[in-house]
Amino acid sequence: MNRRTFIESSLAAGALASLPTKSLGATYRIEKVGVQLYTVRDAMKADFDGTLGKVAAIGYKEVEFAGYFNHSPKDVRASLDKLGLSAPSVHVGPDIVRNHVPEAIEAAKIIGHKYIVCPWVDEADRKSPDGYKIVAESFNKAGETCKKAGIQFAYHNHNFEFSPAASLNGQLPYDFLLAKTDPNNVKMEMDLCWIIVGGQDPVKYFQRYPGRFPLVHVKDISKLPDPAAAKAGPLSMDEIETTMTAAGSGAIDWKRIFAHADEAGIKHYFFEDDKPKDPFAILADSYKYLSQLQA
Repeated sequence: MNRRTFIESSLAAGALASLPTKSLGATYRIEKVGVQLYTVRDAMKADFDGTLGKVAAIGYKEVEFAGYFNHSPKDVRASLDKLGLSAPSVHVGPDIVRNHVPEAIEAAKIIGHKYIVCPWVDEADRKSPDGYKIVAESFNKAGETCKKAGIQFAYHNHNFEFSPAASLNGQLPYDFLLAKTDPNNVKMEMDLCWIIVGGQDPVKYFQRYPGRFPLVHVKDISKLPDPAAAKAGPLSMDEIETTMTAAGSGAIDWKRIFAHADEAGIKHYFFEDDKPKDPFAILADSYKYLSQLQA
């Protein structure tokens, strides 16, 4: 089940966190480690409270939801409070963004979400500049509504937004969305793995759009793909997902990226593995690395 199907079915049915602090010597440490619960979606479906308990026991302090698994917002909040967890953000599908933002805001207020994140662009909307224009307009509208309610709207990327083959009059789709959305109302949750798989450097985006990236996804891969292959077209997401590994055990240079956290405006970091063989082992290894990481 892919992310789109998973989130849509979950909603229909029913990281790291604070700003990294600078110590003497300009060393960064991330205060709270967060996780995108898509990593443990099967376990969440089978045992909602038990899975959250295992996540908390590992040491994670923040979680990002991708569906509530038939639990009401009040029940979700009660489970989080019992375990000492917080949920700064939630992923909702494009249909929610276009048609049900007030309902998403209502749930966010109860659970304690500060961010509502759209995690993809429908394939039909990726086929033309007009499609991306409609997407940008829907993001601006949702962002304005969220801002009035005290919630921040954001967009989460994959790798298709960075394919030159999908350029919009010479502009990458990701750059188009950054340019055509209000920077105050529409922030970005940068998936640091997918942007690298797309052949781009996240640090350059931090420098070009400072403060635009309050959320990031931290996922690692065992081997970086050939940049030339990325330029030819978006690489197979299924193939890339099989190479994902625990944070710190792969090929991504986290110290270099996180040294620019202030410039990027990062406030929350969520570890994620799209298809983990052993989700809780991956979570434990990633937490150990990220909680000790200094950049």
